[in-house]
Amino acid sequence: MTDNHRYCVIMCGGIGSRFWPYSRADRPKQFIDFFGTGRSLLQMSYDRILPLVPAENIIIVTNAQYAPLVKEQLPELDDDQILLEPARRNTAPCIAWAAYHIAARDPQASMIVTPSDHLITRESEFHRSIQAGFEFVENNDALLTLGIKPSRPETGYGYIQIGDEAQPGILKVKTFTEKPDIELAKVFLATGEFFWNSGIFLWKASSIKNALHTYAADLAGQFDAGQELFGTPRENEFIEKEFPACVSISIDFAIMEKASNVYVECVDFGWNDLGTWSALYDNSPKNRDTNVTQNCNVLAYNSTGNIFAVQGDKLIVVSGLKDYIISDAGDVLLVCPMSEEQRIKQMVNDVKLNFGDKFL
Repeated sequence: MTDNHRYCVIMCGGIGSRFWPYSRADRPKQFIDFFGTGRSLLQMSYDRILPLVPAENIIIVTNAQYAPLVKEQLPELDDDQILLEPARRNTAPCIAWAAYHIAARDPQASMIVTPSDHLITRESEFHRSIQAGFEFVENNDALLTLGIKPSRPETGYGYIQIGDEAQPGILKVKTFTEKPDIELAKVFLATGEFFWNSGIFLWKASSIKNALHTYAADLAGQFDAGQELFGTPRENEFIEKEFPACVSISIDFAIMEKASNVYVECVDFGWNDLGTWSALYDNSPKNRDTNVTQNCNVLAYNSTGNIFAVQGDKLIVVSGLKDYIISDAGDVLLVCPMSEEQRIKQMVNDVKLNFGDKFL
């Protein structure tokens, strides 16, 4: 049975540029069915949280341009469950708005905040971990993040250094480190003291509001100015006017790296943030030549370790290709070695510089 004071905030406003051109500005990766299950990453995130939080307490925060996509994919949501950001301002303003919105509705609320584009393969363990997390933050003035035991020296994730144990499986956080270089990542892995920062958080709405007042006072002040409007028909009018003026900053930089009441729950539920093509490749079924095909027709000769993501009925025929990304989205074809996928963001910037928004 779910707790009526528990809420979920699914952050759904990103543009997924590292999956360009398969992920485009008008339909980014969270709205795509990558695994042929009939459910997009957003829908899978919604399904996963339903056993833990009442359906009416699930809030989607997204960019205003994605309102039709959210309503198309989650038609069961009421309009007041979809918060539409008039501008992209990173995770701290997004979470601040959600916290003020929820607190106005339920001062006793606790909440989980999760991105919309994660893959979690062991859902029963996920449910157990989130249940334990809710119980911890509901009984403590704590900001809780979920930490993933690292399996490799990854430079694309933030790291959390663990401290003393508060209770079994939940420890005090010593330090946060954002995306270290490869040598530092190797050191972190060797010490056994560092976990990947999953980007999934739990806290009471009152606790995160207090933290905002303490560590991001300017941001809190902007929302305080409309305090009496949250939970009323004028809330969106206030947000439309004030939200674009918020500083663009992550919740990690704004709060988590500064606060003294930050804890980490060390979890193991088959997590991947699907942030890159190689992550999608690693988590997708492969044929006998270790190629991955995303709902497309491929004839591959003497080719291994590739991922093919092609929209429409086009047939792809390749020969002698190894460890490549081949992504075709109608008016854009990307052919890129998997080893150079970190350059895709720069490619997107170059496309914008040379062609404007036409191919984004």
